Amino acid sequence: MARSSLLVGCAAGFSGDRTDAAGPVVDTLIRRGGPSVLIFETLAERTLALAQLARRQNPAAGYEPLLDELLVPVLARCLEHGVRIVSNMGAANPRGAALRIRDLAASLGLRSPRIAVVSGDDLSARADVLARHVPALPGALASANAYLGAEAIAQALGAGADIVITGRVADPSLVLGPALAHFGWAMDDWDRLARATMAGHLLECGAQVCGGYYADPGYKDVPGLAQLGYPIAEIDAEGDCIVTKADGTGGCVTAHTVKEQLLYEIHDPAAYLTPDVVADLGDARVTELAPDVVRLSGVRGHPRPASLKLNVCYENGWLAEGEISYAGPRAEARARLAGDVLRRRLASGGRLRIDLIGVASVFADDAGELMASMPAHDARDVRLRAATSHPEREVAERLTREVTALYCCGPAGGGGVRTSLRPRLGTWSGLVPRDVLVHRFDILE
Repeated sequence: MARSSLLVGCAAGFSGDRTDAAGPVVDTLIRRGGPSVLIFETLAERTLALAQLARRQNPAAGYEPLLDELLVPVLARCLEHGVRIVSNMGAANPRGAALRIRDLAASLGLRSPRIAVVSGDDLSARADVLARHVPALPGALASANAYLGAEAIAQALGAGADIVITGRVADPSLVLGPALAHFGWAMDDWDRLARATMAGHLLECGAQVCGGYYADPGYKDVPGLAQLGYPIAEIDAEGDCIVTKADGTGGCVTAHTVKEQLLYEIHDPAAYLTPDVVADLGDARVTELAPDVVRLSGVRGHPRPASLKLNVCYENGWLAEGEISYAGPRAEARARLAGDVLRRRLASGGRLRIDLIGVASVFADDAGELMASMPAHDARDVRLRAATSHPEREVAERLTREVTALYCCGPAGGGGVRTSLRPRLGTWSGLVPRDVLVHRFDILE
């Protein structure tokens, strides 16, 4: 007998996303009834590296810092109504995240949830693997994580987990895993795997598919952006999905928003590589069924890649930044002069980037050639930003002092100085054979 469809709602698209999104999503899942899963996607490459550094300072840390704020408002309702939770908020410390969730449930007077921890992505201590597959790094290793797929998530849910916490898995796998567990598909059922993977791709960035990253006033208007809803996908037994959003929320789900998100970060629409499957969007169809109801169908799948993506982060010196504002007549000329002063004062301190925010910043370049070639426009509201990176902290720190010195050393009228100095991470990406990883799940006892 064919199984009923599966509802999957997403309540976070990155670390730092809104923490009040889960409530409306969970309410909608409960009202619609049937099997349902709530996902939180909170992990990115830099996020994971920073989590690794945090765990070095405190072995109990290294998971999503907003875990409490994300889960407390909805944990009781999810456990009461059987809405299962799947998230990569474990980051560098999935077991630590699971222990924290268990403590949260106890503090809220809830039953102890059955929590599964997926592991195997962290290769930081696998010197044998790194020596064979990673070139010499210019700085000390901060993290090394491979992108796992959905299989261990599905196995954990099949073992009765209420909550599954992972580290680095591919973002769409957070949705594919529950679909695999619910429908019982084979791991080589490429078409169904690809379809559910693309459902996960639509959900993985949270409110983007509901108009968030789509909004452009007067050109692509989105209603109720301040109360933007987060997405829900109804996945059927063939893997096709219908995308909607939480009831009573702003935003919109249209053919346009779905197409934009469908193609977001896709290097090749005919061969989107994931750990689970290669998805082919060549014959994909996006159909509006009703307001805020859009169907995705026609995705095909091909055998998964033989290798997995590996991201390595390493310590890469120090980044120093400083900003100062100039306003009124000749503000742009004064800001340009301040930039010239910094270039001369910091000529021996490595590469220096100068931006004039409001004149040339987003489209500027590290060498400063674009700004130098741009004619002055006599902008009257300009913020100068200077930045440098250097292996030595003391050299990078000179920039912060020089920007502060512009207060009294000129040009005239500068104000609102802000400076920062922080360690910088570099990234190397490559591939590792699947067979070097041992990924598994464990139920927290």
